[in-house]
Amino acid sequence: MSVELPAEVTRLRETVASLHAELVRYQLVAWTAGNVSARVPGRDLMVIKPSGVSYDDLSPENMIVCDLDGVVVDGDLSPSSDTAAHAYVYRAMPEVGGVVHTHSGYATAWAARGEPVPCHLTAQADEFGGEIPVGPFALIGGDDIGKGIVATLSGHRSPAVLMRNHGVFTIGPDARAAVKAAVMCEDVARTAHLTRALGTPVPMARADIDSLYDRYQNVYGQPGTRSTAR
Repeated sequence: MSVELPAEVTRLRETVASLHAELVRYQLVAWTAGNVSARVPGRDLMVIKPSGVSYDDLSPENMIVCDLDGVVVDGDLSPSSDTAAHAYVYRAMPEVGGVVHTHSGYATAWAARGEPVPCHLTAQADEFGGEIPVGPFALIGGDDIGKGIVATLSGHRSPAVLMRNHGVFTIGPDARAAVKAAVMCEDVARTAHLTRALGTPVPMARADIDSLYDRYQNVYGQPGTRSTAR
């Protein structure tokens, strides 16, 4: 199915295709698992990867454009099996411009335990403002995963959720920010695991977490880039 699309879709197809390479670069995915999507600004559309296609074969041309009900409006391949979940997030959270899903090893291990990643690190306070929460178990294919993501992250500082017995979903104001959150989620989950192996982590005061989060979100980095390049 093909329709007339805004020019912005061409750029987003390039962006979404290239960001999948970052998932491979940071070892957040295996085989064809995982996905990145981006909302088309001002339109009820999103761009997402095709289902079951090798990362080596992803290109701007085979990215799929769907509406926010998950229906394909442009593209020759079937979209990601997580399309309904991404679409639900975009419908329910208009501030979200990018969604990412991975099964990165350490963070997914916490998801398998059904346990949040506690905040014992300044880097986690910066990016997540506290613990990385756990969302409910939901089967793949419908929008139940999306509902769990939205229910868990609405009003929460964290841009990442560990969906129980499944993996990591992250959100951001754009797709690049959501990918960064996925990278940082795995990084702090790994360190939290290693810390527990060594002994009992030293707690951080809530006031210190709040202060670190405020500085990082509002001061760190260059003006005009703080939403994506902190």
